[in-house]
Amino acid sequence: MPSSPHLTATRPAYDTGTLADVMPTALAALGIPTRGRNLRGAELDGVRRIAVLLLDGFGYHLLGQAAQASATIGAMRHGELGTLTPITATVPSSTPISLASLACGLPPGEHGIIGFTVRVPDTGDLVTHIRWDGAPDPETWQPEPTCFEQADADGVVCTVVSNGTFRDTGLTRAIYRGADWLPAIAPHEVAEGTLAALARGDRSLVYAYLPDVDTAGHFHGIGSPQWLEAVAKVAEAIDGMLTGLPRDAALMVTADHGMVNITDRLHLDRRPDLGYGVEAVAGDGRMRYLYTAPGAVEDVRQAWTDAVAGRAEVIGRDEAVDRGWFGPKVTETSRERIGDLVVACRDTFAIVGVEGEPPHVARLIGHHGGLTAAEMAVPLWSYRTG
Repeated sequence: MPSSPHLTATRPAYDTGTLADVMPTALAALGIPTRGRNLRGAELDGVRRIAVLLLDGFGYHLLGQAAQASATIGAMRHGELGTLTPITATVPSSTPISLASLACGLPPGEHGIIGFTVRVPDTGDLVTHIRWDGAPDPETWQPEPTCFEQADADGVVCTVVSNGTFRDTGLTRAIYRGADWLPAIAPHEVAEGTLAALARGDRSLVYAYLPDVDTAGHFHGIGSPQWLEAVAKVAEAIDGMLTGLPRDAALMVTADHGMVNITDRLHLDRRPDLGYGVEAVAGDGRMRYLYTAPGAVEDVRQAWTDAVAGRAEVIGRDEAVDRGWFGPKVTETSRERIGDLVVACRDTFAIVGVEGEPPHVARLIGHHGGLTAAEMAVPLWSYRTG
């Protein structure tokens, strides 16, 4: 049994509200016809400028701990400031999948960025979406119109405020098409850049990104002094945005996923037997994709089921799709990118030591990508000026 209710498995809420519905809600408020759901509770009617701030790793179930570092977050959590609504990440609950779901307004089964690392069907190469190594052309890999392209076509000025290093990456080309880029790294720079971008044009849509909480959680763990310090810094960015928010504007704050502190690991580099019949291991530590040799699926499934010993569930691609993990619609192109087997880790267990991954990944404390409530539940907080 899970040691905490936050470690119980949870379904992505495609029927009520996920990250794929955040930008469509913003577009609807700006008067743009949208293919997505308009989330209730956002209270955005009548605004002409919207900023969406994504705090990497800032899960809904972390708000209680985060409130120790910020009075603003405490007020958000208790309903004393703006409106707080719990939604869920998409699956897997990792950064590139979530960012694509947010920016495209689509579940992973439709936008196709469906794993942290996946195998390219045509070539057999592995692509890590954050680095975009080994992938085909980004516009081909993710051809759906982004929310920024939809907004731009309707005359809305769109801006991404984030680290300039990511400006010309494959992931940016795949999911941020239609937006200008304003480089900013430190939380106060992101706050200032967001306010400046909001002032552009008659209607504006700004997406801002801060990685600080996620980075601290990975290397130092949730609740560590370093994690609380990171929370305090990003909270100062929220305070800065609220102070300068124009009268016809709204701020939405959400996260790409939550996080769990890992206490149990299976090191694949110490288990060469688990490589028999496996052509490639992809995904991330909390949700692995196994691409098997022809005819080896059942043998691999049994070997891995024995190895994880109840700490993870090993299921076939079709079953994962049928469970609705990747959305109500999964294109054939997206389906082909999922492993023949999906290994979904439970509780605080992770599978590490995969060939080709940086060695430090195996030592990270905080992980995400799985289906626990701690990883899947994310906040959607909105605040609008009078």
